[in-house]
Amino acid sequence: MAQTIIPTGDIKAIRRYSAGLTVDQNIKSYWGKRFIDDSPNSIIQRKTEVESDAGDIIGFDLSVQLRNRPTTGDDRLDGKAEDLRFFTDEVRVDQTRNLVSAGGRMTRKRTIHDLRQVARDRSSDYWAKYLDELYFMYLSGARGVNPDFIEPTDYTGHAGNPFQVPDAAHQLFPTAALVKATVTTGDKMTKLIVERVQVYVQMIRANTPDAANMVPVMVDGEERFVLLMNPMQAFDMRTADTTGWMDVNKALITAEGKNNPIFRGGLGLLANTVLHSHLNCIRFTDYGAGTNVPAARALFMGRQAGVVAYGTAGGNRFQWHEEPKDHGNLVEISAGTIIGVKKTRFNSKDFGVVAIDTAAALPA
Repeated sequence: MAQTIIPTGDIKAIRRYSAGLTVDQNIKSYWGKRFIDDSPNSIIQRKTEVESDAGDIIGFDLSVQLRNRPTTGDDRLDGKAEDLRFFTDEVRVDQTRNLVSAGGRMTRKRTIHDLRQVARDRSSDYWAKYLDELYFMYLSGARGVNPDFIEPTDYTGHAGNPFQVPDAAHQLFPTAALVKATVTTGDKMTKLIVERVQVYVQMIRANTPDAANMVPVMVDGEERFVLLMNPMQAFDMRTADTTGWMDVNKALITAEGKNNPIFRGGLGLLANTVLHSHLNCIRFTDYGAGTNVPAARALFMGRQAGVVAYGTAGGNRFQWHEEPKDHGNLVEISAGTIIGVKKTRFNSKDFGVVAIDTAAALPA
């Protein structure tokens, strides 16, 4: 039976593999499966403004609540109009690509594998990993010391979107008295910290009127936050209260809206916070008075904690390019996208994420 072969560089292959890479990457991405959507009711909002128009910057606004005192009785209202106020943030997009070799003509003859398909599979793995790492770094405001990341430890960000260190109102430690330099190895993640931060985020505006309260994600009419921890932090929380942990796990199983993506792979539900764990949560080695306490940064997130923008539209957000080399003997395949990621920040304050820094080490 004759076999249909789409030759190298054929436009049908480019369209097929570009679209396929986007789908594969979304399926494999930890963040993409759970937390990213076009809707403002999402942890990471996908901005689409430059997908069809020219430009590499997307600006977005936060409308500030009105603060004027009301006018009562017959007091004149003229001249007392309050200006609408907006805080603005922006995300920039830029191209990022990676190149793979599909081998020479004899290499392709000696193997039973479809090297073009293998290249796409490995590329989708690569981009899912790379973009997940970007989300962790940007939401944390730091590269950290994670040794298995693609970018080096001195990496500072993509497309001119710098990492932004959490402001003082959006960084918490196990107790209010602690700072980075006073954390000890015993200052670990606990359920009490989660209970504390849930109260804290509700009181942000009450204590700092110019700051914006975090907004929970609405799931089937219920308000939900997400706490994303390093596995070592999750271990500390579980082992500190094994009996109570069973209740946290049961609450997740029986929760309203449990089929929503933000519950997918969750560890438990504590009050209105869905607990998650992932090995890519940012780690540090320089906490404590001796700058030698290992630590991790958990992310307590609400609506629009971050944004992602693509510079190309629809199913072909990723591009696939095949190019013959060495007089047609060798085939190189590049895959890439035009993208920008950042944490949302208005008026120099983080909006939808609080960093929770605790000591975190491998169990003895």
